[in-house]
Amino acid sequence: MLLDALSGPDDLRGRTYAELDDLADQIRRLIIDAVNEHGGHLGSNLGAVELTIALHRVFRSPHDLILWDTGHQAYVHKILTGRATDFSSLRESGGLSGYPSRAESEHDWIENSHASTVLSYAHGLATAFRATDARRRIVAVIGDGAMTGGMAFEGLNNLGHAGSDVTIVLNDNGRSYAPTVSRLSESLIKIRNNPTYMTRQAKVEEIAGRIPWVGDQISRGVRMSKAAVREMWEPPAFFEDLGVRYMGPFDGHDIASVEEALDNAAEFDGPVVVHVLTQKGRGYEPAEQDHIKNMHDAKPGLHETGSALKEGSYTAAFSETLVKLGDQYPELVAITAAMPDSTGLLPFRDRFPDRCFDVGIAEQHAVTAAAGMAMGGLRPLIAVYATFLTRAIDQVNLDVGLHRQPVIFCLDRAGITGPDGASHHGILDLVLLTKVPGMTVFAPSNYQELQQMMEDTMELTSGPVAIRWSRGKAPHVGHGEVGAGLRARKLCSGDGRVALLGFGQMLAAATDAAALLAQQGVDCTLYDPRVVQPLDPAMIDDIADHDIVVTIEDGLRIGGAGAGVRDALGERGANCRIKVLGVPTEYIPHGNPDVIHAGFGLDGPGIAASIRELLD
Repeated sequence: MLLDALSGPDDLRGRTYAELDDLADQIRRLIIDAVNEHGGHLGSNLGAVELTIALHRVFRSPHDLILWDTGHQAYVHKILTGRATDFSSLRESGGLSGYPSRAESEHDWIENSHASTVLSYAHGLATAFRATDARRRIVAVIGDGAMTGGMAFEGLNNLGHAGSDVTIVLNDNGRSYAPTVSRLSESLIKIRNNPTYMTRQAKVEEIAGRIPWVGDQISRGVRMSKAAVREMWEPPAFFEDLGVRYMGPFDGHDIASVEEALDNAAEFDGPVVVHVLTQKGRGYEPAEQDHIKNMHDAKPGLHETGSALKEGSYTAAFSETLVKLGDQYPELVAITAAMPDSTGLLPFRDRFPDRCFDVGIAEQHAVTAAAGMAMGGLRPLIAVYATFLTRAIDQVNLDVGLHRQPVIFCLDRAGITGPDGASHHGILDLVLLTKVPGMTVFAPSNYQELQQMMEDTMELTSGPVAIRWSRGKAPHVGHGEVGAGLRARKLCSGDGRVALLGFGQMLAAATDAAALLAQQGVDCTLYDPRVVQPLDPAMIDDIADHDIVVTIEDGLRIGGAGAGVRDALGERGANCRIKVLGVPTEYIPHGNPDVIHAGFGLDGPGIAASIRELLD
């Protein structure tokens, strides 16, 4: 197979298009098998196979820079740059990252997976290369909805203003910008995309402009005719008003067509958009038929049906309760930033279509719009991954917090998330949100707690609220094991030596540690704090009488939940020793969450070992 003989992009050159089509089929099979084994981003990569092959045949990476926005669509890029054999370890601890990784390859320039950033990277790199007169071509691949992000427009505006020599590949898979295509526009496209024609046209217009009066009328006529046709048939008016030439759209699955477009784009000075149409999930019928996500982020176990096993999760608890609250509170509305499915909003959207808003990949807008909705009498809820809310912390602080608006932030994937790596671990939210004045922060430890907290949020709070939960399966508990309101829940009383506080999902590890210590004759007091801010004063008074207080959280150790406990005990003049256990301040690679936690001493044995050191 050609795939087996592929050691790098240079091996693509000199191949026939029939060979390349066969290679595309082989790559799709490899990706499907890898995602079936390990999970991963399936649909976007299956749709980008031919496009990526064309990119690596026209441009010479790594001398030429191929930059990937929404880095989850870079699987094919990894395969073509010599990492095909590594797909057996995709997203495994110590294995191949699911995103571009500078540590893996010189072909990977940026490690982003937060969308809409690539055009800013490209502008910066183009500026640097222009200053050093470096002869390197820059290609920025953006798509999968990333053009809905405001930062993409900021980058586009600056590329056009600076006239930067950047080729922008707009990979349009139906999730973002999609222009009208007709036979007339196809003819115009072929003319406009030909550098020779465009050069001649410019020459004709220059000559016409030299003729007094007549030349002016001709020039005006040409401009008006072009504008009329553009407005009627061509969406490039948007790009060209920003100083960016537009080419396309092209069939992104026709390698020869895409190559020709990329070659032509390189002949123009300044930024050029090459718009390609691709099909998300192409070549795998279950993904093609998945109209909601096209198997965007697939779980292991695709088999031939495309379905993955489903388990009870915090997201499921949230989704179930949200629909119930929607019936009770007509003012409740839900907002998402392009993720209604992953955040569990689809049942709410189906039940209340006029009360669910998808603003695209625009977290900052989502937060400030929510503040406006709250000012108008609604009760907005924003469902977002914890890592993505940090993109809008200024809006959370000044647009919601400063105005004391009752916006509810529901943060999925908080803490160590696992296979998606540094950009997806939600370890900053506790540090940041606890610094917003008036913010209430809940951390549920089980399925039923999350449901109770959502109900309490509607009834007990009048300002901003955040509820943060971890990825994956949620423990189910009985009615007597669920707290209420803003009070902590005491699981057991100890002998006065050690008090353990397990925030959110870390309660399970704290419970394991207490059991291990009990076997050694140390009976711990164990708390589920439930509320990170404000802390339950009764809990603080109780633990202040212990010799040692240990807090465990799945966010950054410095400045998070444990720091709040330490401050509260200090204000009471407590003499106890305090140990804050949490995540160190570092970028954490992808891996199994349990393994990562254990490596930081955040599992039962690790916590017990830390306490034994204090006791000794």
